[in-house]
Amino acid sequence: MSDSPSAAAEIMDGVYSALRAHGYADLTMQDIADECSKSKSLLHYHYDTKEDLLVAFLEYIISDSEDRIAARADDPPVDRLVQFVGWFVFAPDEADREAFHIALLELRTQGPFNERIREQLARSDRLLRGTVADILADGIEAGVFRDVDVEETAALLVATLDGARTRQITLAGAERDAEGEGYTREVAEAALRRIVGPLLADGVELPPLDAAIDALRRDADEPESGAAADATE
Repeated sequence: MSDSPSAAAEIMDGVYSALRAHGYADLTMQDIADECSKSKSLLHYHYDTKEDLLVAFLEYIISDSEDRIAARADDPPVDRLVQFVGWFVFAPDEADREAFHIALLELRTQGPFNERIREQLARSDRLLRGTVADILADGIEAGVFRDVDVEETAALLVATLDGARTRQITLAGAERDAEGEGYTREVAEAALRRIVGPLLADGVELPPLDAAIDALRRDADEPESGAAADATE
């Protein structure tokens, strides 16, 4: 990879933009080169194949997710859990974000056939479930969550949110509630009521989901890689 961190981030941004524009199946090294204003030969100097570059991209966005999660490790456990739920919510009019997640969904279908991609997907899954389990454990210790099986509860919450996101992007906004909200928002609200709410100790209240989503969007608006800003997968 380039010795310059900014050059590395620029290439990863190029992958992000190219995936949004072209999807996974039709993506070429030239598409990525065009998006990051690098030559195709330069990309091939650092990455032999498109697969090498996409695996590096997965590593990049997962590592960024790890950094973002670590940065919030000192927030109250209840706030962190609502923020985690909010991370999966996106509105039907967020076309760029939807296009990116459709491309990642295409990439995920390669997991059964490609060991390197499967390893990164497994790492992402461990990160998501491990994050929720850690939040729950911290909350139990702090007395704000009831004593539950943290691994089982984490698996249930992640599966619910990930399934909602997959359903929304595959239906491409075909089904919305009366206010036009996305399906992920509907499921997130239900998950807070039916999964998170019963975990709360007496007297503990959930912060508003809107506040958590607004905070996440403010983070995403900070000057940094576009890929990093939408790194959850």
